[in-house]
Amino acid sequence: MSAERSRFPEFYKLSVADRVRLMRERGWLSEEDYQALISGSHTLQVHKADKMIENVVGVLGLPIGLGLNFLINGRDYIVPLAVEEPSIVAALSSAAKIVRAAGGFTAESTDPILIGQVQVVDIPHVPKAQAALLQRKEEILNLANSLHPQMVARGGGARDLEVHLHPLPPQSPSGRRDMLVLHLLVDTRDAMGANLVNTMCEGIAGLVETITGGKVFLRILSNLTDRAMVKARCAIPVERLAGKGYAGEEVRDGIILATDFASVDPYRAATHNKGVMNGVDAVAIATGNDWRAIEAAAHAYAARSGRYTSLTRWYRGERGELVGEIEIPMKVGTVGGPLQSNPSVALNHRLLGVKSARELAELMGAVGLAQNFSALRALATEGIQQGHMTLHARSVAMAAGTPPELFDTVVERLIESGEIKIWKAQEILVEVRKQARAAPDAKPQPHPRAHGHGKVILLGEHAVVYGSHALAAPVPLAIQAAVQDADSGGVEMLIPRWGVEYRLHRDPAHRDSFQRSLGIIFDRLGLTERSLRIEVFPNVPRAMGLGGSAAMAVAVIRALDQHFDLKLSDEQVNELAYECEKVAHGTPSGIDNTIAAYGKFLLYRRASDGRPALMREIVPPKPLPLVIGISGKESLTAKTVGAVREAWQKNPEIYERIFKAIDVLTLQGVKAIEDYDLDRLGELMNVCHGLLNSLRVSSWELEEMVQIAREHGALGAKLTGGGGGGSIIALCPREPERVLGALRDQGYQALAVNIG
Repeated sequence: MSAERSRFPEFYKLSVADRVRLMRERGWLSEEDYQALISGSHTLQVHKADKMIENVVGVLGLPIGLGLNFLINGRDYIVPLAVEEPSIVAALSSAAKIVRAAGGFTAESTDPILIGQVQVVDIPHVPKAQAALLQRKEEILNLANSLHPQMVARGGGARDLEVHLHPLPPQSPSGRRDMLVLHLLVDTRDAMGANLVNTMCEGIAGLVETITGGKVFLRILSNLTDRAMVKARCAIPVERLAGKGYAGEEVRDGIILATDFASVDPYRAATHNKGVMNGVDAVAIATGNDWRAIEAAAHAYAARSGRYTSLTRWYRGERGELVGEIEIPMKVGTVGGPLQSNPSVALNHRLLGVKSARELAELMGAVGLAQNFSALRALATEGIQQGHMTLHARSVAMAAGTPPELFDTVVERLIESGEIKIWKAQEILVEVRKQARAAPDAKPQPHPRAHGHGKVILLGEHAVVYGSHALAAPVPLAIQAAVQDADSGGVEMLIPRWGVEYRLHRDPAHRDSFQRSLGIIFDRLGLTERSLRIEVFPNVPRAMGLGGSAAMAVAVIRALDQHFDLKLSDEQVNELAYECEKVAHGTPSGIDNTIAAYGKFLLYRRASDGRPALMREIVPPKPLPLVIGISGKESLTAKTVGAVREAWQKNPEIYERIFKAIDVLTLQGVKAIEDYDLDRLGELMNVCHGLLNSLRVSSWELEEMVQIAREHGALGAKLTGGGGGGSIIALCPREPERVLGALRDQGYQALAVNIG
């Protein structure tokens, strides 16, 4: 199995249907399971549930998410997780990704032994009975195995027995002071084995009474499965721990300190171990295992010394790395009743692809360690509440009955309010609905918001990098930002709609790619040491060729300008945003940040070869009616610009002719707009798209959308922006709804805008 086959970058951004489709394409799902997930036929039906337990009146649903990136004992896994708590799936996938890069988890397990207990009381001579049971051990084991010959044939069965002496309390009704408890040790192989072991205990009870002369009372399995143990381990270099404004050494030492707390304090240990079980239980439920028994075993094992303590251990390795270990009882099964009766469970087992109960147990041990790591890392850095704020707000907004069209707005205002409660979400929902009905009466935002404009390029992308002209216009999609003073040190950034939360690292060397771009703003303005909270409210889709990164930079700069009264000019805002664009895109043309900063319809040419930059405002006689089609596939501008540059360097003469042809089209486009000759403008757009396709910056999604738009009445259609994905624009003066509907019918996002 390829080491990349279980890696799904930005899986969370896809629709459910696209996630399922991708799983099938990667080979994790069969065609049958793919159809079952797409249609929903894998869910448990009421008539089947009625055969599973008594008094059925319905079926309770739980979300099934996928834990990604797991590498355990050198094998890739996609881990199904049945859980309703926000953040668990994301936290597990993030932890697995970090550990994967460090070599993955290692895990080992003992044989899957389950203990059956036979309690014997009223024994005439306890020492003699104890010796007799041990002397006739083989006879007892043979009787137990005769009750389940198929288990013996599969390599399991009763393996051994132990005899334990326990004193009875003085008030015991037997009047005797001691009892014997026989432990029957049974290897149940791939079955959970509870019923099997109970049957064996029942079956040997008569023989035990004959041997001891006493009376057998309880005969039942024990859920303290400390003969079916799993150990899992990982080692993470400190450089892979850095992030969210913290050095790797800080994170490592914080995790170790938190574990030390759990090892000595049972109040902390209970919460610490609950974090472990967040992951373990989610797998247990998804695979039809008895999560209650697993919980009981884990907590009993944690208290085996007489004091409840941590199930995991985190410590500093010889090379300074963070080492994590877990040792936990884990008796699970891969065959049995739930597997046959619940179709979702069966599908999840096929998705996991484990070959035995021991392999499943080892995987669950690694999942428990991963979940523990994520929780401790959050505590050691920004804290659990801060790290989960967005997810918690989304859950609360849903519980308040927020409709889809208002969902993101309510989530953003919830976070902004600081009161992430259902009552507050309901209050915000009423307010948002009122504002939607009567926009002039809308209340001002509690914190003033600055904005940066999104953009479309009508003509000239890519050629503009080489000194040609481009026609670009702002669109009624903007990114807003608000700044507040904060109590905690440093700069916190929240973008709820994109699921981004981080603390800006003061040292640029420790910033990831996202932080490096915006970090320039705080460094240049001398604000890195300030305690700030910045909330960003994007209405521009991320990485869709509509100028989102530049709009965010401008919005943040202007929000800081407002908050600190920096009195920055538009030119200064534009220059600083351009520096951010250079980090994000390598060699940008400067057009995105210019439109984001000035918000005007412009003919633009960058400064080059001694020529000054050109910014000429274009004023059409009437607005231009466009439809924007959004592919959903990220437009990686740095990648496409880099590819064009590499091709230009190899064949400069050919590519400069293409750039010159695009420049001619752009200048003709200016005249067509000023004359409001939309037929001519549409023709120029079509030709320009062909030239951009010759630069190999298009994609099959963009080509499909262009074709759909033209077939449904667009005068012209072309990609806009960097290409490679992202968006198209279509000129639609007549029946734009036909183009909108056609694009949406094919699964694309689309919206109509008027520019100019």
